[in-house]
Amino acid sequence: MKKSGFAAIGTILFTVLAAPFCATCGEIGEYGVVGQVNEVGEAGGRVLTIQDAISVAFINNKSIQIQEQEIEFARAGIMYARSSFLPQVSAEYSYTFNSSVFYSDSWPGHRTDTRIYSGFKNDNAAGLSAQQIVYNGGANIAELQQAKVQLKIQNETLRATKLDVEFEVKRLFYGLLLAYETLRIAGDLVDQAQAHYDETSLMYAQGTSSKFDVLQSKTQVATLIPQLVKAQNAIDQIMPEFKKSLGANMKDPVRVKGELAHTEIPIKEEEFLQEAYRNNPQMILKLLGVDLNKWAIELARAGWLPQVNASGNYMYRTDNLNDMVNPRHNLWSVGVTASIALFDGFATKAKVDEAKAKYAQAGLQKEDIMDQLVVDIKTACVNLKQAKAIIDAEKDSVGEAEEALRLSRVRYENGVGINLDIFDAEVSLAQIQQALAQGVYDYIMAKAQLDKTTGRQFSEGGN
Repeated sequence: MKKSGFAAIGTILFTVLAAPFCATCGEIGEYGVVGQVNEVGEAGGRVLTIQDAISVAFINNKSIQIQEQEIEFARAGIMYARSSFLPQVSAEYSYTFNSSVFYSDSWPGHRTDTRIYSGFKNDNAAGLSAQQIVYNGGANIAELQQAKVQLKIQNETLRATKLDVEFEVKRLFYGLLLAYETLRIAGDLVDQAQAHYDETSLMYAQGTSSKFDVLQSKTQVATLIPQLVKAQNAIDQIMPEFKKSLGANMKDPVRVKGELAHTEIPIKEEEFLQEAYRNNPQMILKLLGVDLNKWAIELARAGWLPQVNASGNYMYRTDNLNDMVNPRHNLWSVGVTASIALFDGFATKAKVDEAKAKYAQAGLQKEDIMDQLVVDIKTACVNLKQAKAIIDAEKDSVGEAEEALRLSRVRYENGVGINLDIFDAEVSLAQIQQALAQGVYDYIMAKAQLDKTTGRQFSEGGN
């Protein structure tokens, strides 16, 4: 049956689908069957599955790149902390010009230098010196342990960042699939209304329909066009966000390949919660924060304990650089120093009290995140149940709505039905299809939120 200008409008708006490829059946097919793998997006674009999209985002995301540098910084911190356990050796050279110096030849029998002197006018000194911390109250041990904890914190922060990026990619990836499904539903609704308008116009020409029915059908098509436009606008809004999450060039076309389908999982709230306690990065970060502040207390307490250091020097001293390395000019010394603070104005006590307060604060933060995980797990489980209930309620209604639409058309063609019956049946079918698609999307995102809360990455079984 020939279509009018209204159908042309719908056709132009609907060309964005570009005859998507059905990967499950291996042939060109219509996009929009919930649970069917499809390839949709901008013409000629790079095709990305959800796994591809996540991998690309991990490579390009600036927050991840920054955090990877934080890990390198933390590794360097461990090396720096270890340096306090090793001797510090340095080579030294100095030159001093003195206007006058004291010396005496009173020791003629001395085996090396026969003079007693306090220096040279041209005083050159060169040698090696070494210092070694023998004991500093355990401060170096505490600093090393803190550095190791910091590395764990940065690694866990990277994992938390990746989980955030992964969730955002999932939200936008499946949001695109939902947007294309919404566009298909809106396009089908316009096509159905247009077909009914064409049928009514033909019946009017044959004298079996009224002018009112023709105008009413025409108005219905015009009423539905804005929904089609909004559906296309939703895609145009999500696509730039999706590209941004991938770190892709906004001008580069992108196509997504996937299915708007859910895999039901058994809801085991207590098991999910225990998994979150073990794997949630925020939970682990709070536990590491407790460890970090525990070592901070030990570091502060070192101010009350003895400080023991050893040192050694070996040098040559002469007024003639050409005769520097000479047994008569060598000097060496070794020594040990020990000290303990008798009174430091309560500085050490203040540091210990501060560290203890931070430690108590870290413990409270750990308890707070545990409470929050209970809320997040319960919310995810409720959302899963709600989405499942919607899917169960709507999936069997699609066939019934299609049959109701068919019957309303038959009744109208036989003169026992009215236009409004067809309009209502068309809108009802579209609403059920949209509710089903939205329910599937909500289930996918509830599962994604659950994966994020329990600390599961896509490569580790999250999906």
